[in-house]
Amino acid sequence: MRLGFLYAGQGSQYPGMGADLYEAYPAFRAVLDSAAEAVDFDLKEVSFQDGAGVLHETRYTQPCMVAFAAGLTAVLAERGVVPAAAAGLSLGEYSALHAAGVFDTRTAVELTAFRGRAMEEAAAGYDSAMMAVLNLDRESLQAACDEAAGLGTVAIANYNCPGQLVIGGVRAAVERAAALAKERGARRCLPLKVSGPFHTPLMAPAAAALEAHFKTLPFGEPRIPVVFNCLGDVRGEGEAIQSLLVRQVQSSVYMEDSIRKLAAMGLDALVEIGPGKALTGFVRKTVPGFPVCPVETRADVETLADTLRQLTEERA
Repeated sequence: MRLGFLYAGQGSQYPGMGADLYEAYPAFRAVLDSAAEAVDFDLKEVSFQDGAGVLHETRYTQPCMVAFAAGLTAVLAERGVVPAAAAGLSLGEYSALHAAGVFDTRTAVELTAFRGRAMEEAAAGYDSAMMAVLNLDRESLQAACDEAAGLGTVAIANYNCPGQLVIGGVRAAVERAAALAKERGARRCLPLKVSGPFHTPLMAPAAAALEAHFKTLPFGEPRIPVVFNCLGDVRGEGEAIQSLLVRQVQSSVYMEDSIRKLAAMGLDALVEIGPGKALTGFVRKTVPGFPVCPVETRADVETLADTLRQLTEERA
């Protein structure tokens, strides 16, 4: 069975994520123990208990999420469940690249810890906001952003799935764009609990920091196709992964396009590597009927083979 792995993005984290996997699977334990040595905080405590309430801070969220994804990928690999292609939402793209062999677990965790700090620092000093805009087409929302831009930077940050887009930027401009979106037919505009205007031009300082940092790290060639956020496609000849990641942090995430690309690659099913099930919802809205299965707990791992078999039989 040819599977595509989809890796969850920031926002789906929760205290306790991975605790059952850590207890049940030596492969998960080994990855988390190694990841914990790569950061300057207690990664396992933050992931499993979060006594200080810091898991939702970007500098902690990102390495914890990537460690979780790497551990779960290792558990699935032991069972012969491996990806034929991969993609991820924003932060999840780093987990997809790890799964493709572009960098090892320690590098992925260290890199996303750096990325989280850089994004926090880029957001500092801005009164920013992000909003999910429901049931409005891309062109109408872009027009609303263009009209509101006189109040400051506002951009479409995420093209998640049909009927769900996200805008971000300076708060006044975001709020004006949301009001204009409603006038153009948006059903709802929902404020998001995020710590910065991610995937907008306001992240340029983070992009510059990443560009410099990438020069110090080894990047391998991917062993499987990776669909990139900023393209909604695989990279073209001569496109460097480093350049695409620099672009990614400050430009739109084309998740809907990425899902359509994966569905067109001859895969039998998609597996969402959690925590959370947001991407499973995006897949079902983008390519209805395409088999997709979220995996985030021990129970999910134990039933995955049967679940995938049932999904593919239903599709046939």
